Amino acid sequence: MKAGRSVVLWVAAVVGGMVGWRLARRHVEGHKEALFSPNRLRRLAALSYLTSHGRPETIWLLRDYIAWEPVAPLRRRAVRLVRRLELELG
Repeated sequence: MKAGRSVVLWVAAVVGGMVGWRLARRHVEGHKEALFSPNRLRRLAALSYLTSHGRPETIWLLRDYIAWEPVAPLRRRAVRLVRRLELELG
């Protein structure tokens, strides 16, 4: 009986992790165009989305965002992202 319970627990943990990952991904993708939103969390979600979409246009957009962003931690995150994308794209 203990082996059956541990299997069920592992399956539940894996399924829960997958569902959580999917919901987080959905949230980030839902706010991918909210980079200049008045809501800080939406801007954070948009930055998270842009980390996986490195193109030259992304760098230009982020430079505009850095000049506009009033919140220092979000601005620093965008600066780090620009530096990383510049290194990746050459």
